[in-house]
Amino acid sequence: MGASGFLAAACLPAVLWHRAIAKIASDFHLDLEYLITGWTGYVLIGLGLLFFVPVLFSIGRNPESRLYPRSRNAYAGWGSVLYLLGIMIASQVAQIAAGPSAP
Repeated sequence: MGASGFLAAACLPAVLWHRAIAKIASDFHLDLEYLITGWTGYVLIGLGLLFFVPVLFSIGRNPESRLYPRSRNAYAGWGSVLYLLGIMIASQVAQIAAGPSAP
């Protein structure tokens, strides 16, 4: 169940915002403002997923095991916060990339 949830969370941004990602990527250039405004949400989503990796591998393990991360709850907290913040920023970037709506 944990692996399928992680996979769904990893695929969700590409499914929801593939047009916005394509539009941002088509205008790629190495400019700090472009990198910060266009890709910040997706970077935060990626970092959130990276924080979930130790939590994912510790599912079903004995808490007394040496492979069990001692700060599992902190990893889960950071992963949740970064992922949700990235989702919020990416949704705003997608709305801006879509342009003004027709009246």
